[in-house]
Amino acid sequence: MNRDLHDYRKSYEKGELLLENSAANPMDQFKAWFKEVEEAGGVAEPNAMTVATLGIDNFPKSRIVLLKELDEDGFVFYTNYTSEKGESIAHHNKVGISFFWPNLERQVIIKGGIEKVTAERSDAYFNARPKDSKLGAWVSDQSSVIAGREVLEDKMKELKAAYENKDIPRPAHWGGYIVKPVSIEFWQGRPSRLHDRIRYRLDNGKWIKERLAS
Repeated sequence: MNRDLHDYRKSYEKGELLLENSAANPMDQFKAWFKEVEEAGGVAEPNAMTVATLGIDNFPKSRIVLLKELDEDGFVFYTNYTSEKGESIAHHNKVGISFFWPNLERQVIIKGGIEKVTAERSDAYFNARPKDSKLGAWVSDQSSVIAGREVLEDKMKELKAAYENKDIPRPAHWGGYIVKPVSIEFWQGRPSRLHDRIRYRLDNGKWIKERLAS
């Protein structure tokens, strides 16, 4: 059945973003916006971000992951290295990530190179996870075809018994990636679709800040 979605409209009126009131460094601007989104409430997981990769089949694919660390070098998330996502990253080490925060009518769009974090950094995060989350990293052969959910549930039961009184090591196939940005765009919804867009792009090691047409 055909759907007409033409009437899904709203006016964005919750803020503005101008060159003169944005930070000189995009990471500082991101941290400021992230804090404001947290404090405003209404977003269950403000650290949820879309990661877009180019697959080995040369099709782009995007999915939601959780930002777990942020520093001056970039944005860190953790996943299975042998998943479709991991294979795509190994095939093409440039990705897009984005955040959408409807509570403040904002989005952030990032392009950058991606690489694995150190084993020590992955170990530190893995060891801080709840026990069942640690086991989950061992249970799931992520992105592979399975006969049914019981495959996962049965394996979880087996591993819970095997590691009942033991430390759970980090699987070699599981760890972190860091996205090192070369471009970060901040989008603030405005009335009449005249949105504010401020882009920071890396040029010879320095961030250039510029306004884009809406």
